[in-house]
Amino acid sequence: MNSEIDARGLQCPMPLIKTKKALEAIEKGNVTAIVDNEVAKENISKFAKSMDYKVTIKESQGDFYIDIFKEYKYREVKMIDLEPDSNILGDLVVVIGKDYLGEGSRELGEILMKGYLYTLTEVQPLPRTVIFINSGVRLACAGSESLDNLRKLEEYGVEIMSCGTCLDYFRIKHDLMVGGVSNMYTIVEAMNKSKNTVQL
Repeated sequence: MNSEIDARGLQCPMPLIKTKKALEAIEKGNVTAIVDNEVAKENISKFAKSMDYKVTIKESQGDFYIDIFKEYKYREVKMIDLEPDSNILGDLVVVIGKDYLGEGSRELGEILMKGYLYTLTEVQPLPRTVIFINSGVRLACAGSESLDNLRKLEEYGVEIMSCGTCLDYFRIKHDLMVGGVSNMYTIVEAMNKSKNTVQL
């Protein structure tokens, strides 16, 4: 079976995720991913090679055509099933302390954070808890571009917490759209009980 994924114009991590899904959908065959930038080309080709798939790349008029030849059943990086399942939750707490990711350009950081939260919905295991503190609470409030992704995480059983003191400080408690209002005791308890905590 052969399929083609046109991922031109899509921001990271969408080209890679669309390619993963296409590969997952077939047992054997060829997937051609079309991208228009070096980063997407490298991400997809490295992923495919890590899965032991044969990869060929052609360039035409600034676009890259990545042919991935899948001979066996998809064996890793399984995408999430539609039905919630507690087995997909890992022992991980993610603490998000601002509404953008990284340092430097805030505009870029907002794009990266949106991409990060989307990617969380697509890879297993999921975090058991996502905690928003400081300006990070804005991501769970009205107007956030990540609300759909957070709702999807919640549907899968991920606990979403937002710091009540932080919501009060920014005067947005009534704008909270996903998850619950928490306090520092509950936040510290969740972090201490977890084997792994990632802070962004």
